[in-house]
Amino acid sequence: MKGRARAVVIGAGFGGLAAAIRLAARGYAVTVCERLDAPGGRAYVFRQDGFTFDAGPTIVTAPFLFEELWAKAGARFAEDVELRPLDPFYRLCFADGSTLDCTGDPTRMAAEIARLSPEDVDGFERFLAKSEAIFRKGFEELADRPFDRLRAMLAIVPDLVRLGAFRSVDGLAGRYLRDPRIRIAASFHPLFIGGDPLRTTAVYALVAHLERRFGVHFAMGGTGRLITGMVRLLERLGGELRTNAPVVAILHRDRRARGVELATGETLAAEIVVSNADSATTYRELLPGLERRRWTDRKLARARSSMSLFLWYFGTRRRYPDVPHHTILLGPRYEGLLADIFVHKKLAADFSLYLHRPTATDPALAPPGMDAFYVLSPVPNLEAAVDWTREAEPYRAKIARFLEDTLLPGLEANLVTSRIFTPLDFRDRLGAYRGAAFGLEPLFTQSAWFRPHNRSEELDRLYLVGAGTHPGAGIPGVLSSAKVLDRIVPDAAALA
Repeated sequence: MKGRARAVVIGAGFGGLAAAIRLAARGYAVTVCERLDAPGGRAYVFRQDGFTFDAGPTIVTAPFLFEELWAKAGARFAEDVELRPLDPFYRLCFADGSTLDCTGDPTRMAAEIARLSPEDVDGFERFLAKSEAIFRKGFEELADRPFDRLRAMLAIVPDLVRLGAFRSVDGLAGRYLRDPRIRIAASFHPLFIGGDPLRTTAVYALVAHLERRFGVHFAMGGTGRLITGMVRLLERLGGELRTNAPVVAILHRDRRARGVELATGETLAAEIVVSNADSATTYRELLPGLERRRWTDRKLARARSSMSLFLWYFGTRRRYPDVPHHTILLGPRYEGLLADIFVHKKLAADFSLYLHRPTATDPALAPPGMDAFYVLSPVPNLEAAVDWTREAEPYRAKIARFLEDTLLPGLEANLVTSRIFTPLDFRDRLGAYRGAAFGLEPLFTQSAWFRPHNRSEELDRLYLVGAGTHPGAGIPGVLSSAKVLDRIVPDAAALA
């Protein structure tokens, strides 16, 4: 690494590894420092009793971003990772007992909608046409564009007004759809990135087109295969990953990042520093002695953090072949539950769930004849007065009873392994401010220029990637945040 410009990346999540690969491909000597014992961050992998559990993201909707990243490293994505398209994408189960299988096939999707609400078939296609227009502007043009100048934000305001970005995703869907079930099917996607569909800017309606155009995929072997593939790419380019290496401070002098200090006291000098840590945590905890001009503790405390999650990973000694890969179970309330999570900040008596059964696609993730699952329940972040040290097990048991009564008969009697993850784990294990699973809530007033910038406002040569910066959470978002660096980080030769 001698004689080359050095970069230190804090965190080995999708955003951090993608940034490291891009920087290494541009000639930087890159070291990634990860606080955990393995890479992945929210995409960490748990292995327990012969089962493999993806801790976090499981849905791949933009495979072209991975293909592009592999090409940057002179490799072919398909040679390292097998993506398996899913059909249906997921099954929605409504409280009234009706179901809707979401698919990318227009004819089959129209038939599914007609089965529940014939009058919404045309409206759904009109909504998708609007989603495509938003995708072309909001994703293809803006997702990898830096918004660290106010004039960049002002320049796109007319387009945002024309596209209806000041509405919510749910509000936009309501312009085209009458049946509340179809409206939910068109607009629930912000929950995948920590947003309330009733409040999240309609820019995120682009996800519907993203799914229709590129499909929904699963990485065989689990999402962790994407992470290990990215680590191999980095190492091929001469980069280094250090695990069990928590960063406790970003070193700075004269308002310029100079490197990092590890918990051991070791320091790593660098020409640039990239933080894939939670953006609020980066500013609150990793910049000792720096007078912050914009992202002060007070401003961060006033910002709206995303929801958190309760996750239960479990394995069964029997298989449930009728349960698809992805199932979304809607509770008896929709708007009321969202208000409890995002507005009232209280743990409701009811819930909606996302059930992941990866062994529907890849049986090797569990011992022979068994199934691996995780179930996710959106819950308020740690601003809520919930004692998860007391509530976690009763909440798990309530979810287990519901699943046993609906999709998984005999569940408790067939459990062979179990693990839970609460908002406390997001805070203490992943360093997420307020235990928020997705950083800042994706409101219009917390998007683009209003979000912590990819080029730090506080420190020269400090850059941010991941869910807490532009463009936001989700695998496509955090990979795109790393793409932004190609536009704003100097060439390595200029800093060597």
